Amino acid sequence: MRVLDLTDELAFQGARLLVGTGADVVRTEPGTGLGPAARAHWHAGKRWVPAADPAGLDALASAADVILESGPVARLRGLREDGSSRWPHTVHVVVTPFGLTGPRRDWTGDDLVLASAGGMTWLGGRPDGQPKPPPREQALQIAGAHAAIGALLAVVSGTPQLVDVSAQEAVAATLETAALAWIHAGRFPVRTGGVYEHVAHRIFETADGYVAGGYSGSNRMWTDLLAWMAERGEAGDLFDERWQDATYRWRQRPHVDAVVRRFAAPWSAAELAAEARERALPWAEVVPAARLTDNPQLRARESLVTITGEGLPDGGVEDVGFPWAALPRPVTLPALHRAEGDAPWHGSGRTRHRAERPGSRALEGVRVLDLTWVLAGPYVTKQLGEHGADIVKIESRHRQDPTRFAPSMHLRPGSDPDDSGYFINFNRNKRGVALNLRTEEGRRLLRELVPHCDVVVENFSPGVLARWGMDYASLRELNPDVILVSMAGVGQTGPWRTAVTFADTLAAMSGLAAETRDPGGPPQGLTFGLGDMIAANSAVLATLDLLARGRGGHVDLSQLEAMAAAMGPAALEPVLESVLESVLESVLTDGGPEPRTAEFPNRSPQAVPHGVYPAAGDDRWVAVSVTDEAQWHALTRLAELPCSDGDLAARRAHEDGIDAVLAAWTGRHDAHKLAQTLQAEGIAAAVVATGQDLVEADEQLAARGFYPVLDHPLTGPVRHEGVVARLAATPGGIDRPAPLLGQHTDEVLRELLGLGDEQLAALAAEGVTE
Repeated sequence: MRVLDLTDELAFQGARLLVGTGADVVRTEPGTGLGPAARAHWHAGKRWVPAADPAGLDALASAADVILESGPVARLRGLREDGSSRWPHTVHVVVTPFGLTGPRRDWTGDDLVLASAGGMTWLGGRPDGQPKPPPREQALQIAGAHAAIGALLAVVSGTPQLVDVSAQEAVAATLETAALAWIHAGRFPVRTGGVYEHVAHRIFETADGYVAGGYSGSNRMWTDLLAWMAERGEAGDLFDERWQDATYRWRQRPHVDAVVRRFAAPWSAAELAAEARERALPWAEVVPAARLTDNPQLRARESLVTITGEGLPDGGVEDVGFPWAALPRPVTLPALHRAEGDAPWHGSGRTRHRAERPGSRALEGVRVLDLTWVLAGPYVTKQLGEHGADIVKIESRHRQDPTRFAPSMHLRPGSDPDDSGYFINFNRNKRGVALNLRTEEGRRLLRELVPHCDVVVENFSPGVLARWGMDYASLRELNPDVILVSMAGVGQTGPWRTAVTFADTLAAMSGLAAETRDPGGPPQGLTFGLGDMIAANSAVLATLDLLARGRGGHVDLSQLEAMAAAMGPAALEPVLESVLESVLESVLTDGGPEPRTAEFPNRSPQAVPHGVYPAAGDDRWVAVSVTDEAQWHALTRLAELPCSDGDLAARRAHEDGIDAVLAAWTGRHDAHKLAQTLQAEGIAAAVVATGQDLVEADEQLAARGFYPVLDHPLTGPVRHEGVVARLAATPGGIDRPAPLLGQHTDEVLRELLGLGDEQLAALAAEGVTE
C-alpha cells in the first residue's frame, strides 16, 4: 500500500502505524524540525521526496493509494475551495484540530488545547491544582490512530474518498465515562489525583518506588489478595464478615485503601509486582519509559524495533515497536532517508474501486463474533459496527460483564443490567445473543457460529479459547478464512503471558503512569481507561489490515505493546541523550525557569506561554498555547504581559512572570468567551471541557452531530458518543441501541444456524441460552 505522508504532529502516529502494517510511506518533508529521538521514532521506515511545487505534489499523489494529511485547515494543501479533495482518485484522510465543517473549523490547537477541548485534560491532575492532560501527547496520538483507521476503512470499502477526522472528536470518544455520566446521571467526574471512580485501583507507594493495583474484579481477586495480606500480617480488620460484601467494600473504600497501603509500603516495587503475577493478581510496578527496552515481556516477544541510519549509533537504537506483529519480528527499520531519484513510485495507485452499493458502509457484509467484555474489546466491536459490520455479541448471566452488572460501573443509581449507561454507549450497533458457555451445548453452538462469521474478537486470558476447542488452529478448521483477534493484556506468549491486567497496571508497565507525576511529586496515574481504548484502536487497525489484504489470520494483540507504542520517543530519549544535549540546552537552559513546575505542570519546551489558566467561576479553566511570535504579539495586544521581545528564548526567560500575569487576566473572563476571543486572534486556546461542556455547551460538537440520539427500549431517547472517522462516500453511523441481555438470541440462532421453535425452547429450558 502506497502512502503519501503529509502529516504534522497532529497525525504522526497515524503514519507510523501504517508503517507498522508494512505500507510504503513517503514524506515530502525531511523532518529536520524535530530532535533526533522524535525524528527517529516518528519517521523510521519512511522515505522522503521533496515536492517543490503543487505540480510535484500532484505527481506524488497520483501514484498513492492513501494520502494522509494533517494540520490546521488554513495550511492544508489537498483541499479545494469547496472542501473537496484535490486528489479524488484516492483515499485522502485529513486530520484537523476541530474537523472540516462546523463553526470552529478554522480553530487551531496543539495537544494541550485539543486534550482540553475534547475533555481529557479535565480528568487529570490533583483536585487542588491545575487540570492536566495525559503525558506524551495522547490527544494527538489518538487522532493519528483514528486517521490510520479511517484510511484502512476506506481501502476496505474499495471506494476512493475523503475522510474527515477531528482531533477534538477523537479525544471526546476516548473519555470512558466523562461525558456518559452527564448524559445518564446529570453529573460528571472530577479530577482526583489518580483515584479511579469506577474501579478500586490506584497507585500505592512502596519502599523503593510505586505500584499500581487494587482489589476490583472477580471475588477471587479479593479473596486471594486478602489471603496474601494475611500471610504478611497486614489484613487488619478486613477478615470481618462485613468486608465480604463488594458493595460495602466499595462504599468504605478509603478504609480498605489505607489497609492496602500499609501492606504495600514495605515491599520492593519489583518484588511485589512479581509476586502478584505469580498469584494472578492485577498489580504492576510503575516503571519509567526509559526502562521499556529492558522489559522481559517485550524482549521475549521481540516487539522492539531497531532503527538504523545516519546520525544514530553503530548497530542502531532500540525503540518501542508496533501494537501487533504485522511486520515479521524482530523488526529493523532504516531511519528516514531520501528516496533515490525524484519519484519513488511508478504507475498509478492501486486502490480498488467498488461500483456496486454506492453510499453503503465500509464494512457492510462483514460479520463479527464478539466474545469481549468490559471496555477494550467492546470498543473494538463498537467501531466495526459503526461502519456496517454485523456484530453478534455473546453474553451470559453466568459470565457477568461488569459494565452491565457491577453497581460501581452503573452511571445512574437504580439502573439495572439492561439500562446501564456504560454498557449502552459501548455496545450500540450490536445484536445480543445469550449463551451459557459453562455448558457443553453452549460451547457447541458457539463453535457452530464460527463458519458464519468473518472475524472473532476475544479478550479472554490466554488458553481459554484452546480449552473450548476454539484456538486459532481449531477456528481455521471451522472457517479457513477467519480472522481471530486476541486482546490479552500482555499477549499470548512470553514470560508474563498469564499476568492479570487492568488499565492502570498496563499504564504502569508501559511507562505512562510514571510520567503523570508533578515535578517533585508521586505519580498519579489516570482516572479513565485510556489504555483500553489505545489497545482497541490498535485491534481495529489490525482487523482492517487483514480485511484489506483479503485473508484470515491471528492478531495476537498485546495491550502492553499497544500502550508502549503510544509513548512516543520516550524510550529513545535516554539513548540519544548526548545527541539531544545541545538541543535541550538551547530550549530549556536559557537562564529561565525549568519548563515544568509543580505550580505549572503543563509547560512545554516548544511554547511560552503554554498551560491551563483559571477562568471566571468555580474550577473553570482555559488552555492557552503560544508557539510563534505572531501569536505572542496577538496575545500582548489583549493582555499586558511582562516581555516585549517575542522570540521563544526571551519568553522563556520571563515565563514565571508571564504565567502569573496571564493567570490573573484570564481569571477575570468567562472561559468559553475567552477561548473564542483568543482563537479569533489566531491564538490556540480552548475551554478545559467537562462532560457537561461537551454534551451541552460545545457548538462545534453540536454542529457536527457528535452526540446522536438513539431510542433505547428502557431508557428512551439517549445520547451516545459519535463516530470519529467520517468517510464521505461510505459513511458510518449509529442506528441500533445496545441490546438487552439475550435480546437477539432466537433471531440469530434461527438466521445463522437454522434452529426452530422446539429447539430454541429446549435450549432455554436447559439453561443454555441464559
